[in-house]
Amino acid sequence: MLRSLWEENRPALIAIAVLALALLSIVVVVPETEQAVVIRLGEPNRVINRFRPNIAFGATGAGLSWRIPFFEQLVRIDRRILSVDMQSQEVLSTDRLRLQVDAYARFRIIDPVKMVRTAGTTERLKEQLQPILTSVLRQELGKRTFQSLLTADRGAAMQQIRQNLDQESREYGAQIIDVRIKRADLPEGALESTFSRMQAAREQEATTIRAEGQRNAQIIRAEAEALASKTYADAFNKDPVFYDFYRAMKSYDATFADPENKAGSTIILSPDNDYLRQFKGH
Repeated sequence: MLRSLWEENRPALIAIAVLALALLSIVVVVPETEQAVVIRLGEPNRVINRFRPNIAFGATGAGLSWRIPFFEQLVRIDRRILSVDMQSQEVLSTDRLRLQVDAYARFRIIDPVKMVRTAGTTERLKEQLQPILTSVLRQELGKRTFQSLLTADRGAAMQQIRQNLDQESREYGAQIIDVRIKRADLPEGALESTFSRMQAAREQEATTIRAEGQRNAQIIRAEAEALASKTYADAFNKDPVFYDFYRAMKSYDATFADPENKAGSTIILSPDNDYLRQFKGH
């Protein structure tokens, strides 16, 4: 019975099947998380569910749509925020430290037509954004010291990197949302060499400080001796007799009361020796 029905209605059933296939090829479903670029004869013709900021959920244009079979193809593009990871790169900071930097950027496709024309697919777009991110990151971090990446200055650096990368990515129809450094480490073995350089720098600084201290001490000592000589000279000019007596007492103290003279050495002088004249009251 089924065979007879098939034989009798074969043309109609075939027509219905062809019509169903045609309808399936005409109708397309674009979810909220995607936007689709309709390519007609190799050129972008229109965008289904195009990304627009500040559009409420359910009012974006997602859902059922149509296309002309065989003449139009769909390129589906994610409307969500995507990420691109940068391979670990070595960056030279201004203080001559080589840093191993891992970073990533988050982006959104805001011009799907331009993206399709320049990159073709989302995966190829990520491949093109990777070297741009590496170049921008290297240039910006190369202007800063390693220590600045450990302070609040890091936020300013990342903001500048985001702006520069966003400017480049607009040529591909993408908008950079954020850029973050996952880690920035010194290469293996560089920490010891860094400590050695810091120690050598501190030792050099200490040597310089000691040299300056010795120089200043010599200057102070010379100025003090000059002031003492001037004082002695002024005193001699004002009272030569007292000055002569003072100098003689100092000499006696240095000669006869020498604490280093432990052997008890004896000094023999004649009574009329000029050196003893102060004892005589002359």
